[in-house]
Amino acid sequence: MGNTDGRKRIIISVGGSLIVPNGGIATDFLKKLNEFVRTQLAQNHKRQFFLVTGGGATARQYRDAGREVVGHELTHEDLDWIGIHATRLNAHLVRTVFQDIAHPYIIKHYDIIRKVTEPVVVASGWKPGWSTDYDAILLSEDYGVNTVLNLSNIAKLYDKDPNVHADAKPIDKISWGAYRKIIGDDWTPGMHAPFDPIAAKKHRNWGSRWLLCREMTLEI
Repeated sequence: MGNTDGRKRIIISVGGSLIVPNGGIATDFLKKLNEFVRTQLAQNHKRQFFLVTGGGATARQYRDAGREVVGHELTHEDLDWIGIHATRLNAHLVRTVFQDIAHPYIIKHYDIIRKVTEPVVVASGWKPGWSTDYDAILLSEDYGVNTVLNLSNIAKLYDKDPNVHADAKPIDKISWGAYRKIIGDDWTPGMHAPFDPIAAKKHRNWGSRWLLCREMTLEI
């Protein structure tokens, strides 16, 4: 589709751990997100935000409940569908926050390119096999956006898990090829990764940039 109407589109993959951390729904974060987006729109009326929501603790709680009931691991497809529906619940919550300025429907199918004109568009998970990071990349292709912002609860990328390895080194900038060597090629439901491997592969082929952000203070 490309950007042919002069609008400045911003795609943000909003980590579910920010919306629903282990302590319940993070209303303080949602208030900050609401204020940030509305301030940015007031400063430039040509901006349009696409907010792609993750599943967060809701997905993990349902996953763990399923395991406890059946007494063994669930299939990857079932785990993915639990996560997808958690992203859709979070998406409806976020769309409600922006109800007065948001597109009335959640984007949850990515095989159709919608002509959306509202200042805020909220999207969720689609199919098993990847996280909502991948869906954000599909939107970037469809709407001609060459940068995806990944809003996360971590400040930096590391060469290995800093929660496990005390000698993990932070990385400020990395190529897609080098990142994929760290993250690998396989997706598993619920995996903890700054950007999922399927999305990373797609992102590299699309030739766009990914920015990992913890605070909503970017000059956009």
